[in-house]
Amino acid sequence: MRQEKQLLLDEIKGKIDGSTALVLTRYSKLTPNAADGFRRSISNAGGAYAVVRKRVLMKAAEKGGISLDPEMLKGNIGVMFAYEDPLKPTKALFQFADQNKDSFEILAGHFEGKLCSAADVKAISELPTQDAMRAQFLGLLEAPMSQTLAVMEALLTSIMYCLENKSKE
Repeated sequence: MRQEKQLLLDEIKGKIDGSTALVLTRYSKLTPNAADGFRRSISNAGGAYAVVRKRVLMKAAEKGGISLDPEMLKGNIGVMFAYEDPLKPTKALFQFADQNKDSFEILAGHFEGKLCSAADVKAISELPTQDAMRAQFLGLLEAPMSQTLAVMEALLTSIMYCLENKSKE
């Protein structure tokens, strides 16, 4: 293997190893402005998008322990790498895919060591973010306590009203 290809292979393998998740995409007829805006939105969400040669991607994925189907990789292939929370860049990816249905397609994903289909990746993108799930969980814990407090306050105020009415008699 030539040195340039080996460097490219090592770079892609490093991105695969350093990411928490990745999503494979197929694109065609993307304008430079649309591609730049897309890359910026992925970057702002905590990820990166790279256009990758199929053979290099296949070898890097194989070295990273991911088995990809070569039949799936037809056309121009791009990979979205998520570095922190995989939900934010995946949501940005699907937002762009919805806006560019004729030129952009989600093929598959790799989350938590498992290869996922495009439908699975879509379901993952619809999950709430980690912060939203934490807020929901805290709300779940807080609701019974606040209801108990409201009942106690109601009991105490009713006793006060009762005593006040008795003192007026």
